[in-house]
Amino acid sequence: MAREVEKLLYSRRDAARALSLSVRSIDYLICAGRIPTRRVGGKILIHVTDVRRFAKTDHPGFVRVPPRSSEPASNNRKTA
Repeated sequence: MAREVEKLLYSRRDAARALSLSVRSIDYLICAGRIPTRRVGGKILIHVTDVRRFAKTDHPGFVRVPPRSSEPASNNRKTA
């Protein structure tokens, strides 16, 4: 019987799957310094503990929310 070996390093794609994010979001987080990486040859790899650490913390600034209008929505309607 073959045993599964736990991955210690994730590719950008694997990290994106594990975090339910896009690869582009992972690239953004790497460039912003929020997820550290390691290079092995030409590959960019992310240690499993860094993926888990990112998943365990809150990231309120990561999601961009459109600014709210100062007027209530009901006042924005035009009447004839």
